Amino acid sequence: MVNASQKITDPFTLEIVKDSLLATGDEMFYALARTAMSPIIYEVLDYASGLTDSKGQLLTQGNGVTGFIGMLSFMVKETIQKFGEEGNLKPGDIIIINDPYRGGGSHLSDVGLVMPIFHNGKLMAFSANKAHWTDVGGKDPGSFTNDANEIFQEGLQFPCVKLFNEGKVNQGIVDMIEANVRFRESIGDMWAQVAALRTGERRVKELCEKYGSKVIQAAIDYLLDHGEVLARKELANLPKGTFMAEDIIETDGKGNGPFPIKVKVTITDDQFICDFRGSHPQVQGTVNCSYTGLVSAVRAIFLAITNPSQDVNDGVFRPLKVIVDPQSIMSAERPVPVSNYFETMLGSLDLIWRALAPYLPERLSAGHHLSVCSVTLTGKHPDTNAPFLIVEPSVGGWGAAEGQDGAPGQFCIADGETYNVPVEVAETRYGIIVDEYSLRSDGAGSGKYVGGSGVIRSYRALTDGQFATITFGRNLTKPWGMKGGQDGSNNQFYVEKANGEIDGPFGVYPRYPLNKGDVIKLITGTGGGYGDPLQRPADQVYRDVKGEYLTVEQARNIYGVEVDLENQSFKELGIRKK
Repeated sequence: MVNASQKITDPFTLEIVKDSLLATGDEMFYALARTAMSPIIYEVLDYASGLTDSKGQLLTQGNGVTGFIGMLSFMVKETIQKFGEEGNLKPGDIIIINDPYRGGGSHLSDVGLVMPIFHNGKLMAFSANKAHWTDVGGKDPGSFTNDANEIFQEGLQFPCVKLFNEGKVNQGIVDMIEANVRFRESIGDMWAQVAALRTGERRVKELCEKYGSKVIQAAIDYLLDHGEVLARKELANLPKGTFMAEDIIETDGKGNGPFPIKVKVTITDDQFICDFRGSHPQVQGTVNCSYTGLVSAVRAIFLAITNPSQDVNDGVFRPLKVIVDPQSIMSAERPVPVSNYFETMLGSLDLIWRALAPYLPERLSAGHHLSVCSVTLTGKHPDTNAPFLIVEPSVGGWGAAEGQDGAPGQFCIADGETYNVPVEVAETRYGIIVDEYSLRSDGAGSGKYVGGSGVIRSYRALTDGQFATITFGRNLTKPWGMKGGQDGSNNQFYVEKANGEIDGPFGVYPRYPLNKGDVIKLITGTGGGYGDPLQRPADQVYRDVKGEYLTVEQARNIYGVEVDLENQSFKELGIRKK
């Protein structure tokens, strides 16, 4: 242990402990990825893990789904509220929670575990994680659909209860889970989460033994205060005033909509206030988002605006304030369904993005495909006749920005730095063949800097009796352009049946039936463009045509460049000189 006479405010020790806490969060993250059983966790990285202090303030969060920023602290605070005041938390306890309206924050498929960490009988911190389980029961395989009427159809609910009591597993809860989920991977993922929590507990205890609880607490305070200092420094550089935007949530999945949403962003010297009052009330379908989900969305765009490379902790968000009406579509209350909460979460985030993008072109691009574009596909494997289940998001195009074209084939901002299930894994584990995985070269999102391309991904069914549930938001509207750049293209899917019939396009569809030889063609949007297309350099337009991102006609009509591929030449037309 560090000499007791050493000053707690020694900056070198505080910095070492701070970095050790950050490293612990990373180790927890990798421990979960390496032990999970579901591709949506170990390939797609649809999870988050980290540490909070004894009050539930986030200290560190492993890199995963951007939309989970803030949800770990809400989970822990719910745990403290239920157990902490009466001293009912003990060493070895692990709490399980997925209640969307309170500590859970997203949908039932995202199951959270929380573990208190003690040193010499004193509560020092919490280890927490949240991961998307392949299945949690409910009316449909995969447990999130787009036509549920109430939360009870969406799966098992864990209302902040003890999975472990002083180190002993509550076998009754495990038995209940096993009896209600369709795939055993969910149980394996649960144990992976437990292992990651214990990794965090072990590392924090080691730090407490080495440095003592007072030094650890001082380092925690330093970490949070340091985050606040960095955030306020960036806040000072932002334009001051009030900025507004309006948009729609296109549908609730049940044929209702569109639903108007709006925001008023007020930036002062010491606060960043996002006021969503006046947005549509909660709806019948599954696009309702909880307040926790809304806060996480606002935190994500706040980071993008202020300091996207900054380590995440609750100190960073002290200047942030979120206001919303009760029972709004973005602050839903029991028992409305929330399976596809992420579409409203993204819509809320995009309002802030759109309101501030004209004033922060160095930080914010034009609009992107703005949807998780979720795909749930279930059926029987042709080799084993065993059931399979695909649960995955889809990549699409991001918007262009000052000085750069948009990024092609990336996940939406709520998914963050996650990944596709590789084609080889998909074709091995699932009853499909990937016929096509290519960039969507539709020429949309034109501008001085062009929007990034969406993608085309086609799954061919290898057995009869498969079902696809698709939720592609931004199907009716398009990613917005900036500074004279044109809008991108929307998200959609078709079904090309084995008999040659083509059905579609669709945006949202529950349980579309597929038989052997049918192909579901998933098409995501191209991002919005930036700047006048006529200002795009002619030689770049020529390269775009050669690369098959544009047609000869688009080069001529939109960009004013005549391209002759046969002679490998180009010339500027008079329209560019006006």
